[in-house]
Order: sequence, then C-alpha cells, then structure tokens
Amino acid sequence: MFANPDSARHLLRHTLATLAYRGGKTIRDAPASFSAYAAREDTRRPGQILAHIGDLMDWALAIAEGHEHWHDSKPLPWDREVARFFETLARLDAYLSSNGPLAAPPEKLFQGPIADALTHVGQLAMLRRMAGLPMRGENYFVADIAVGRIGSEQARPKREFD
Repeated sequence: MFANPDSARHLLRHTLATLAYRGGKTIRDAPASFSAYAAREDTRRPGQILAHIGDLMDWALAIAEGHEHWHDSKPLPWDREVARFFETLARLDAYLSSNGPLAAPPEKLFQGPIADALTHVGQLAMLRRMAGLPMRGENYFVADIAVGRIGSEQARPKREFD
C-alpha cells in the first residue's frame, strides 16, 4: 500500500491523464466507420471497446465512491462515444482530485478498471493498424502528460516515429 494516500491519488490521476493522452491519440481522426471494424466476426468492434472503457471508468468511480455497480452500455455513435471517453475520465479525475474518501484501496482501482482500460487502448491502436488507419508510434516516456489534463485537447507529441 502507499504510505501517503495523496501520492496514491496523484499516481491514479497521472494514470488517467496517460489514458486520456494515449487513448486520445488512438481515437483522434479515426473515421466513424472505424467503430464497426471487425478483425474477426467473433471479436469486439472498436465502438464496443470504447464503450467498455467508458463503462470501466464509470465502474471505477462507483467503486471509489463506495456504491459499486456495473453497467454494460450499448455503444453510442462514434463521435458520442469518443466524447463519453473523455467525460468518464473527467468525472473519475474530479473525484480523485476532491477530498472525497476512497471506498477502495487505490491499488485495487488501478489493478482492476484502470489497468483494464489501458489494455483496451492498446487493442484500439492495434485495430487501427489492422483497419488500415495506422497512427504514428511515439516515445511516451517523453510525452507531455500532466495530471488533470483529461480532455480531448492534449499536448502535441514530442517524439513520434514510423
């Protein structure tokens, strides 16, 4: 466990900012048709994955607030699902930045919904390439990711590569 709960919240918030940055890059400029791309008939579509990420962030907020519940959302049209991605991150970040108590250990919030969302952002990046909509690679270590920067407006990449 973290010795200082504030440092745990800060790390969780930095992770959410990382999700916003990486996820934003992955979905930025993807056409609405990408939402329905199927790598195989029996796999989730990008729109379903993005809806699942929103559900994960809603679940994380519910856990943090102490009233855990899960909801399987039907995917919205792509542009609305993209907006929901940032909205759910913002709601969770706002709670983590407040003085509201965490009803679950920060490690559990990370290992469950937040780590799962990171995995799904990677899936979306892979599906973009498979769909013929590649995005440039990036050295994320040098990326300008800042706690609290959760919206669609993110810093420009510092070091991209092909």
